[in-house]
Amino acid sequence: MENKIITVKDLVKNYGEFKAVKSISFDVYEGEIFGLLGPNGAGKSTTLEIIETLRQKTSGSVFVNGLDIDKNPDEIKKIIGVQLQTSGFYPGLTLVELINLFNGLYNKKVDPITLLKKVNLEDKYKSKSKELSGGQKQRFSIATTLINDPKIIFLDEPTTGLDPQARRNLWDLIREIRDNGTTVIITTHYMDEAEQLCDRIAIMDKGQIIKLASPDKMIDDLIATGFERPKQVKAANLEDVFINLTGREMRDE
Repeated sequence: MENKIITVKDLVKNYGEFKAVKSISFDVYEGEIFGLLGPNGAGKSTTLEIIETLRQKTSGSVFVNGLDIDKNPDEIKKIIGVQLQTSGFYPGLTLVELINLFNGLYNKKVDPITLLKKVNLEDKYKSKSKELSGGQKQRFSIATTLINDPKIIFLDEPTTGLDPQARRNLWDLIREIRDNGTTVIITTHYMDEAEQLCDRIAIMDKGQIIKLASPDKMIDDLIATGFERPKQVKAANLEDVFINLTGREMRDE
C-alpha cells in the first residue's frame, strides 16, 4: 500500500476578498514525482508555500510526513528541501564555502565534494557561484536542497532558461533523487517535462484542482473525447533531433 507523505484537505487561502486557493484536497505519495501545474495565477505557488511552511493558510489542514503544519512547522522544515526559481547565493563564495555555510545553518556535516559529485559539479568546487553557467547554478541549487537529507524536495520551475542538454541532464538528476528515496514536488510550464518526469499531476486553475491523474491517464481521457491533434505526431520531436546531433553531454562554460 502506498504511503501518503503529504495530505492536503480543504485548503483555503484568501487575500482579503480574493480567493487564491479554493478548498483543494490532494495527497502526495512517498517516493513519487508529483507535478503541480497551472497557468500563472492559478494558486499553485501559494499552495506550495503553505506546504513549505512559508505562508499561512486561511483554513483547511496540511500534514507533511504525519506532521501538522500548524503544530509542527519547525519539525517539517527539518525534513524538506526547497529550491526556488532564483537563489540568492553569496556570489563571492566558492561552492565548497557555500556548502559549509549551509552545513552550519542545518547543523550538518555533509562533505562538500561528495555532495557536488551527486550533481556533477565536483570539478567546480573552487568556482564561485557567480561564475557558474545557468545549468550549473540550477544543479548547485538542487544540491543545496539535499544537505539536510530531506524526505521531500520542492523544485520550482527548475529548468527554466536552460539549453536542451542541461534540461535533459537535470531530468536525469531529478529521477536519480527520486530513485534514491526522496519524494519530489515539481512545478513547470513545460508540459513535455511534466509528461516525462511526473508519476502524477494535479492541474490547477483559478484556485481549484481541475484534474488529478497520471500523465498517461490524462492523455487517454482526452483522446477518449474524440480529440485529435491537427498534425500527425511523429516518434521524435525537434528537441530529440537537437540532442541527437549535438550530444547529451553538458556544455557548461
